Amino acid sequence: MTAGPAPHPTPRTEAEAVAVQRELRRLLVLDEPGPPADGTGTVAGVDVAYDDGAGVVAAAAVLLDAGDLTVLDRATAVGPVAFPYVPGLLAFRELPTVLEALGRLRVAPGLVVCDGYGLAHPRRFGLACHLGVVTGLPTIGVAKSPFTFRHEPPGPSRGDAAPLLDAGEVVGRALRTRDGVKPVFVSAGHRTGLDAACAHVLRLTPRYRQPETTRLADRLCRDALTAALRTHSR
Repeated sequence: MTAGPAPHPTPRTEAEAVAVQRELRRLLVLDEPGPPADGTGTVAGVDVAYDDGAGVVAAAAVLLDAGDLTVLDRATAVGPVAFPYVPGLLAFRELPTVLEALGRLRVAPGLVVCDGYGLAHPRRFGLACHLGVVTGLPTIGVAKSPFTFRHEPPGPSRGDAAPLLDAGEVVGRALRTRDGVKPVFVSAGHRTGLDAACAHVLRLTPRYRQPETTRLADRLCRDALTAALRTHSR
């Protein structure tokens, strides 16, 4: 598959990165409901692991059947850390290798699940939005924490949800994926609405708090990083 129409830009400064975000945000598509969460098609998860001391980042992309969640394909990529850690600008650290890993999948996914944020971002352009615009693929963000946004506690049961708010604006949802377990934080990315995003997350969490896409990609990128550091140290 082709990961994107052009190489992802690597800005030199924080100000340049913010300017790139604002420019790319104009291309964000927010009026599509997204692929149906009916168990058809494919869904991919992407994640990264770092060793900042060695300046190395490893990315993984895992493609699943949306129905039975079996693994159809997987790919990794390793590269240099291209941008310093700045909250709100993590896409510039992660996307170069994520795009490379996605590009190594044999089939383009119908949906990409990012371990991070979409519209739940100070400039409404988190990793999931950024990746969606660059690739043209439908994307959603599923984060482990609410970043700087507030929410009321969702109900105690699987499927209970509460709006994730920024000054009264709904930017995502706190979604309970397991009874009595703390929620995950779901936001739309590109070409996918919030209702569909939450429905997909519930389909992807039959046993654990985190989506299977995230769990598998997390494991794979950590293994890829370990292998890369072993080679790097020789």
